[in-house]
Amino acid sequence: MTSAFQWVRSLIFMIVIYAWMLFLGIVFAPYALLTKRGALQACKTYARTTMWLARWMVGIRTEVRGAVPTGEVVVGAKHQSFLDIIIIFDAVPHGKFIMKRELLWTPVIGMYARRLGCIPVDRGKKGAAVAKMVKDVSKEFTEPGQLVIYPQGTRVAPGVHRPYKVGTAVLYEGLGFPCVPVATNAGVFWPRTGVLRKPGLAIVDFLDPIEPGVGRKDFLQRLENVIETRSDALMKEVGFDPDGIH
Repeated sequence: MTSAFQWVRSLIFMIVIYAWMLFLGIVFAPYALLTKRGALQACKTYARTTMWLARWMVGIRTEVRGAVPTGEVVVGAKHQSFLDIIIIFDAVPHGKFIMKRELLWTPVIGMYARRLGCIPVDRGKKGAAVAKMVKDVSKEFTEPGQLVIYPQGTRVAPGVHRPYKVGTAVLYEGLGFPCVPVATNAGVFWPRTGVLRKPGLAIVDFLDPIEPGVGRKDFLQRLENVIETRSDALMKEVGFDPDGIH
């Protein structure tokens, strides 16, 4: 399969999944506005069909490994692309994401994010943003769910190192929930930028939880070590050498 043909397939795929997002968003809107269950059902439908389309249209298969959390936990996840968001959201019963505040004003995504209980963060205010995030999360967790946060704060390309930020440790400490680290290799096939999607096996791996009570510094070191080590192993498993990028 030539890269030019795969690029065309990828472009068609991207058009289809965003058109499908708009269609589902409109169809489910009345149900989603009446009940949060409607918003959850719409987003689960989108996640599952997008993964099916990825397999059929561009050759990306997906796999979930490890014990998927079902109770109240903080999920500290490696973030390489939109694909790992979709896989995690489909896997957990009721995912709520820490997200950029700007996304609240995005058509379709913003309304459903509010209904799901996602927590917006103003990344430009740093310390103030972290304090507000903890307060907002405490209010939101009147309803159970799995709080998904990306410790590096943004998508990071495979093999590129970015520091782990303190926000995840603050949430873990403040909420008193276990933290489930999540590793992935999704960015090898669905990169953070560009159109080309590459065929292969995109994996999300739920690792052993870090139970409450670990000190902030030790927690962050442990979280980074387990996520980065396992993500590197997953990338090597599919033929990508992250050591060649560091």
